[in-house]
Amino acid sequence: MNQPSIDKLIEIFRKFPTVGQRTAGRFVYYLIKQPKEKTDELIKAIEELKKNIKLCEFCFLPFESFDSAQDKNKFCYICQNSQRNKNLLCIVEKETDLISIENTKKYNGLYFILGGTLYMTRKEDFANLRIEELKKTLRQAQGENNFSEIIVALNPTPEGVATSIFIEKSIKDIIPSSTKITHLAKGLPVGGELEYADQETLESAFLGRK
Repeated sequence: MNQPSIDKLIEIFRKFPTVGQRTAGRFVYYLIKQPKEKTDELIKAIEELKKNIKLCEFCFLPFESFDSAQDKNKFCYICQNSQRNKNLLCIVEKETDLISIENTKKYNGLYFILGGTLYMTRKEDFANLRIEELKKTLRQAQGENNFSEIIVALNPTPEGVATSIFIEKSIKDIIPSSTKITHLAKGLPVGGELEYADQETLESAFLGRK
């Protein structure tokens, strides 16, 4: 059938995480049935999202900022919190992993969102990771606020394991010898993801890190 408007939107939805052809089609036909004010509301919400959300300059967590001043609100609510332990740094793959760890209420340090993992057959993934930004963060901590522990909290998937090894090799010559690098305990199922782990399992894996 010749329906370019529908096909285009389906293709856009297919690019969303975990959304396939069938689910994308359901989204589109759902929107078609909605009154115009509902679709206008969705469009406005997306526009406000792009307008008000910025990335934290330290951990790269998206956060909402309504301050137009360029030199204000550079950091998210976590990084601005003076009660956080500045000697701990937890490296995660994505924002939802950070939120999952926060929900356990068992970690009070800082975070760094890597932005992805390495796929063994895709060399371009090296360029997409925030490895250079991570190195910069660790260099700036030298002599000021050295991290006593760096927790590599990536998913226990083949990609996550490969990325963890790559991170360690990349930062070993930057961090002091006294800085400990730890990983989550094996309570998480192999091949699973932090985002979908139940809170008790994630809490156990985090507390049992080594």
